[in-house]
Amino acid sequence: MENQSDIYAAARDIKALALDLDGTALAPEGALRDRTRNVLKRCIEKGIRVVFCTGRPFGSTERFRLEVGAEGPEVRFNGAITADMPDGEILGAFLLRREVAEFCVDIARRENVYYQIYFPARSGDIASGRFPPGDPWELLMAETGRREAEDYRRQVGIQAVFGDLKEALLSPDFCGCIKSLFIAPPEMIRKIRPEIEERFGDSIYVTKSSPVFLEVMKAGVSKGAGLRLVMERLGLKKENVLACGDEENDLPMFDAAGYSAASAGSKAEAAAGFRLKSIADEGLAEFLETMLL
Repeated sequence: MENQSDIYAAARDIKALALDLDGTALAPEGALRDRTRNVLKRCIEKGIRVVFCTGRPFGSTERFRLEVGAEGPEVRFNGAITADMPDGEILGAFLLRREVAEFCVDIARRENVYYQIYFPARSGDIASGRFPPGDPWELLMAETGRREAEDYRRQVGIQAVFGDLKEALLSPDFCGCIKSLFIAPPEMIRKIRPEIEERFGDSIYVTKSSPVFLEVMKAGVSKGAGLRLVMERLGLKKENVLACGDEENDLPMFDAAGYSAASAGSKAEAAAGFRLKSIADEGLAEFLETMLL
């Protein structure tokens, strides 16, 4: 961990904040509290970019971007899609192939585990390089309306449609999966993760975005890869970026940025340069006030 003097030294270089949402910027109830929202607005007014780098889909994150008034490139789906907002220009899109998703469906059925897939809402959007502003960017699909689907809807705000995932994967319009997600107890995730990684090796990216979320995406996808696209777009160097996160999926983002911060007690704490207080205490807001404002 860096000391207090390092905070002020780093502050001179910071031009962008790469922020995870769940567990970092959002309060436990899933909202931007007033203090955090106001601090992020002040950062933007000072000329510091606010870049949300999240595993969430676009439909679940736009309201937070609008709340703080952020514009420019942002990372969604853990880096599976990076797009310039609000115009929807796609800077990077990396889709999971059918074979991997079919294998995961088989595991979900065998183990009676909840599994869902995000598809592009329209296959032509990816090919055109732009998501039409105001239109749905993604379609979430699962096979059964289990409790996990309702829990996910309450947390993320996206309602899954239900149907046969194998049939959906064989659709003539299929162009790839944005990302797929198992929601299961930690012990089940520990059981199925090695099977998936052994089968597909380095052709996929598997990560945890919470203790019960196991995400499966195309190789090369990560928040770090997405953040590097953002940095290239904005002409930023490593020392210009502070990344804040809390989970395994935030570690590649820490590698891409020059500075990093994580909540005390989080999975990402050991890898971070600075420690934040808890999200319940709006630790991110307090840290940014001290460091940048």
